[in-house]
Amino acid sequence: MPRPDGAGFSVGFDLDLTLADTRAAIAAVYTAMAAQTGVAIDTDLVLQRIGPPLEVEMAYWFPPERVPAMMDLYREIYPDVAIPATGLMPGAVAALEAVRSVGGQVVVVSGKNQRDTERTVSFLGLDVDIAVGGLFGADKGTVLREHGARAYIGDHTGDVDAARAASAVAVGVATGAFDSAALTAYGADVVLPDLNAFPGWLAEFAAA
Repeated sequence: MPRPDGAGFSVGFDLDLTLADTRAAIAAVYTAMAAQTGVAIDTDLVLQRIGPPLEVEMAYWFPPERVPAMMDLYREIYPDVAIPATGLMPGAVAALEAVRSVGGQVVVVSGKNQRDTERTVSFLGLDVDIAVGGLFGADKGTVLREHGARAYIGDHTGDVDAARAASAVAVGVATGAFDSAALTAYGADVVLPDLNAFPGWLAEFAAA
């Protein structure tokens, strides 16, 4: 593992179900979409799949020719319905403070579109240096590498792919659809129950 030395050092974080609790928010948007379109959408299933790009989830509920329009509808509804229903995941603020305490910067890279990534970070008052949206899995690696991320923290197996693509330490948090065993089996270097355990891990990582 590389040692954080303060020179170009940053830590990357996923947003949904890592820093931001968007479960109620996303469910509310899909409920509103179901009401507007007349299409029955099982929000419990939607919440089990949070992470991949929006078009992937839309394809479960709408035929291919309707997916682009439904993505537009989702993004139209999201700011007014979802942002106010978004909360912090346990330990999120302390995790970012821990990065600051070792002289690092915070880089958020999310699958959520750029506008709503920025709005979510702002609404939650997260102390973030860089916020980039619209990327999933290994595609996040370019941004993480550009900003010198030594570790990437996320709840999804796709976040392990992101860390690998950036040659960063993959830190999984079992706060989303994948439990500790699944994240470990997929290849995460470190698996934490949630972000409450992150400051302790980072202190050891920084001292190594």
